[in-house]
Amino acid sequence: MARPTLTQARAPLVRTLTAHDAQGRAQTVHVPAERALTVYVDKHELVTLMTLGAYPEWLVLGYLLNQGLVQRVEDVHSVSVDWDAGEAGAGVAAVRLHTPRTDWALSRTVTTGCGQGSQFGDWMQGLAALQLPQATVQAEHIPQRLAQARAQQTLYRQSGSVHACALFQGDTLGLLVEDVGRHNALDTLAGWMAWHGQSTNAQSLLYTTGRLTSEMILKAARMGVAVVVSRSGMTEMGLQLAERLGVCAIGRARHEHFLVYTAAHRVQWATRDASAVAPLSATPDLR
Repeated sequence: MARPTLTQARAPLVRTLTAHDAQGRAQTVHVPAERALTVYVDKHELVTLMTLGAYPEWLVLGYLLNQGLVQRVEDVHSVSVDWDAGEAGAGVAAVRLHTPRTDWALSRTVTTGCGQGSQFGDWMQGLAALQLPQATVQAEHIPQRLAQARAQQTLYRQSGSVHACALFQGDTLGLLVEDVGRHNALDTLAGWMAWHGQSTNAQSLLYTTGRLTSEMILKAARMGVAVVVSRSGMTEMGLQLAERLGVCAIGRARHEHFLVYTAAHRVQWATRDASAVAPLSATPDLR
């Protein structure tokens, strides 16, 4: 079955305006152009996502896959995005499935939000079937990946107020996505991978600027990524799920500093082993 057909409805990512600084001086600044995108699946209204609209079709594909609403990208016939079709300036994403669903009485789980807000169905279903690769990462390579990602975060440098997610395959940065929410950025990566038929391997690493919650860990695992690095920290539920799935969760990653929270055996230190790492209470404050 062929891949779905997609529009290319990329929207302007920033709005330019005049603001005044603390001394009252006028300055030209940029703010992220957040907009609503309402997703319809076979004419059934599913959800409204708040997004910048950089890659809306990949976002919708990744959302459907990560929510378990479709099992394969080939289940989707097409995704058409029109930024002028919705009410009050909202865009519309019209999804057609090859086999329409009939079970739309889906339960929702409230999440930590930041671009998402809810999960459909039993979001923990299928954990036992997840098989992660025997991935490892060299400790000295993590700062290099951070620097590569920072260099690509052009929208953040221009306007701030956005999250980023990036997928590395070894030394290669496959794609970095910036969006108003970390979930949207990660879902877009998942959609990009699925549409291009890309798979993860033992050299795959996911970087995010957002905190590592249970939802982020689960999505990374469903994408087949066993090493996740965050500029922020992680939650207890994220920690528990990472331990359960064997995901190497690395947080508070800034420049040369980071904390390995789980699956430390996946990190290869050049001069010392994982048992020699200082306890968390002895690490520097990276706030």
